[in-house]
Amino acid sequence: MTIAIVGAGLGGLALARLLHVNGIDAVVYEREPSRGARGQGGMLDIHSGQRALREAGLIDQFSAIARGAGQDMRLLEPDGTLLLQEDTPEDAPLERPEVDRADLRNLLLDSLPEHTVRWGHAFESADNGLLHFLDGRSSVTYDLLVGADGAQSRVRALLTDARPAHIGQNVVELGIPDIDHTHPDLAAMVGRGNYWVLGNGKSLGAQRNGDGRVRIGLSFYNTAEDWFATSGIPFDDPAAVRARLIEELAGWDSRFIALIAACDDTVSPRSITTLPVGLTWPSTPGVTLLGDAAHLMPPVGEGANMALLDGALLGLALAAHPDDFPAAVKEYEHEMFERTSAAARMSADMQELLMSPDASRRMLEFFQPG
Repeated sequence: MTIAIVGAGLGGLALARLLHVNGIDAVVYEREPSRGARGQGGMLDIHSGQRALREAGLIDQFSAIARGAGQDMRLLEPDGTLLLQEDTPEDAPLERPEVDRADLRNLLLDSLPEHTVRWGHAFESADNGLLHFLDGRSSVTYDLLVGADGAQSRVRALLTDARPAHIGQNVVELGIPDIDHTHPDLAAMVGRGNYWVLGNGKSLGAQRNGDGRVRIGLSFYNTAEDWFATSGIPFDDPAAVRARLIEELAGWDSRFIALIAACDDTVSPRSITTLPVGLTWPSTPGVTLLGDAAHLMPPVGEGANMALLDGALLGLALAAHPDDFPAAVKEYEHEMFERTSAAARMSADMQELLMSPDASRRMLEFFQPG
């Protein structure tokens, strides 16, 4: 029987890998023309998702590319007050290591047989066991269709009318390349892992990437979905964007202003959306979802882990029921709904904390209860 996976993100690739190690063929259809067609984002905090990599036989390779120092964290207030500094010992276990998303994706891609991923195949629709593509490519047959096609999933519509909704957060992403050489003073300030400044309805998060770049996200909370359009920030002029963002941080410590001023011309505005917490659908033979297509959450460290687990656990269910895909899907969905609903509730609570007026102090209490 034919398994078609739409989307070559972490979840879809984890599923393909679990199927491969269990002797089950699958094809991954990806709309991008190649693995290097676009950037894959920054670092990921991989914790519960490590189980998926163990099941896939890839945990040693993962440990080789993971950054234990990425577990370091510094938490500050806008006036520069340091609330928390946690530095990871060199021999500390990799409980929540950071890994470059592109490196993890490449690890999964390289673990699959050649031609498992069919690049340049943009999903359009599916009906009567046929998968149709937007670019006029020939339709293909399937017995099980897995939508691993992210937040704007097209496969999702086959199972539910739910759509992502804006949650009042808009983020401007910037970065400083090769920070150790270009701005060693700022490099020392940010440290080896995550650097957070919270307060005044805003947050600044800085995070080292594996290539030496520091990725910076400036978040604006309790803002409307059209905030980018109404803010007057000219996103086609990077220098003007930096100047306006510095204005938005009036009253913040000068060190944080220096971080923004040092950024290069790569600027990406991003509105944050989520699916309803606890989203489910009636189990339907022949189609299911995983990852952001199934349970898009606030970006607080759970999404990638849940996607990896989805792929692994669906793969294990299919391996346990190779002649009964509906039974495998039902078993997977039952576990997935419960697990990801809990993760989505926790993520929503964390998002509420970040949006609160006293976010820095509440975050300190979260990390140091009592």
